[in-house]
Amino acid sequence: MILRPKLLTLLQNRPEEFTSKRIAKDLSAGLVVACVALPLSIALAIASGVTPEKGLITAVVAGFIISLLGGSRVQIGGPTGAFVVIVYGIIQEFGLAGLLTATLMAGVFLMLMGLLKFGAFIKFIPYPVTTGFTSGIAVVLFSTQMNDFFGLGLQNIPSDFFAKWDVYLHHLAAFNPQTLSVGLLTLAIIIFWPKKWRAFPGSLAALIITTLLVKFARLDVATITSTFGQVDGTLVMPHMPGEISFETVRKLLPPAFTIAFLAGIESLLSAVVADGMIGKKHRSNMELVATGAANVASALFGGLPATGAIARTATNIENGGRTPVAGMAHSVFLLIMMVCLMKYIGLIPMTSLAAILFLVAYRMSDWRSFTALFKAPASDIAVLLTTFTLTVVEDLVVAIEFGLVLAAVLFMKRMADVYQIKNTDDDIFDEVRRKDDIDSKIIARHVSVYEINGPFFFGAANKFLDSLENHKDCKVLILRMRSVPAIDATGFHALERIYARCQKDGVQLILSHVQKHVFKTLEKYGFVHKIGEDHICKNIDASLMRAESIVSGRQHFME
Repeated sequence: MILRPKLLTLLQNRPEEFTSKRIAKDLSAGLVVACVALPLSIALAIASGVTPEKGLITAVVAGFIISLLGGSRVQIGGPTGAFVVIVYGIIQEFGLAGLLTATLMAGVFLMLMGLLKFGAFIKFIPYPVTTGFTSGIAVVLFSTQMNDFFGLGLQNIPSDFFAKWDVYLHHLAAFNPQTLSVGLLTLAIIIFWPKKWRAFPGSLAALIITTLLVKFARLDVATITSTFGQVDGTLVMPHMPGEISFETVRKLLPPAFTIAFLAGIESLLSAVVADGMIGKKHRSNMELVATGAANVASALFGGLPATGAIARTATNIENGGRTPVAGMAHSVFLLIMMVCLMKYIGLIPMTSLAAILFLVAYRMSDWRSFTALFKAPASDIAVLLTTFTLTVVEDLVVAIEFGLVLAAVLFMKRMADVYQIKNTDDDIFDEVRRKDDIDSKIIARHVSVYEINGPFFFGAANKFLDSLENHKDCKVLILRMRSVPAIDATGFHALERIYARCQKDGVQLILSHVQKHVFKTLEKYGFVHKIGEDHICKNIDASLMRAESIVSGRQHFME
């Protein structure tokens, strides 16, 4: 497929979508997202070790380009929590100029990945690896905010995870009560605010309330201005971050590859989540090109690495955004806020920003997915814990390298185990011997049949999801699994996504001829109970009969 931005496709092929009513809805969604992005961008910049305006510049410049050139209708780009640990480490070693150069290089790498059609390959990263390093980053991000949240006033905090917590524990008794109280108030407002006033973002409400409280009650609480001095809200002209020599490029290759890798993964994951929410399909390679261009532009304007932000993208969708206009509007609104409100932004308490990042870390951790993986095969658990532990105690690059290598080794071992099972378990070939070609079967109307051949592991799972079409007239979807001897955590995660899509579209899912080992794994996850044992049939004949009874029952009900 030719690389083409989604916005251009919509303008050429679907101009009827750009009605005044639709644009007004997108502008409204963009304003809400801007209100959500404002405190997050500031908090993420400070946590990364740079001044607040760097985060806003990133959201403005990169966010606009990701929406303008991206392969998704609704993707919102900007700085994210996943980059905090990486950015902080790069700045400590190479300084701000080094970070900007690495970000520019990462942008070039991302554009090349998109032009070379690497978008599909990123989907082959196993689910336990992505869950492990995402949860690990969340833990590290949480640990970086203890100083500001408790008002400990510590300087030169160690970067090592255990050394850092040792310092915290030894100085915790010296916390500032006023600072802690404002931080707790921020958490309470963010948590309970949406229950009564969903129209206005809780994080922004918390910042406004706590800033006014600290200002007029004259509390002894550190603010952005007292910590960083006066911040500048002007948008500088683009310029090169510094002299780029061969030696500089060589030194910055590892961090640049890390930024590109993480930006690519997070951007495509966010786009996939968005696809599920709006029932559309993004263009992965175009998304990589857009993310690359956004990172190049962000570096030239002095910003941070950027990627698709899942939480902000979901907020956009929930508030009615359906075209790239919403994402571009969010950036314009943020620019207006940055220019007009920067002198007031300096009054924001540091503990309030720490509280916001606590919640960012909590959402990033996705502890439900993390704990659910303990029901997976032992090999997946080993990959998860290895990636998570190395992310926390070492760094993200080492964690991903070890995670991928371990996943590959265990994958090969599992293939050997599956081969032995296939030669000792005759029931795997029962249905094949009967030569029950699906072409000879009578399939009821509104019933679709798909067959999965081979182990349902991370590569096969994503390939199947890509090939699964959403038939508008489909009432029952049958998955033939007679040739699936094993399923791993990513395969099960894909199966759950298929089930969730069916539930959303009002489609009944039936599994046909599930092998014993796969059935045990599904039973362990609780999926058998969720789907119902009557929706797991012995063979294709039983599945087709079950599907026909469901369809006829629905028609009878409608009549």
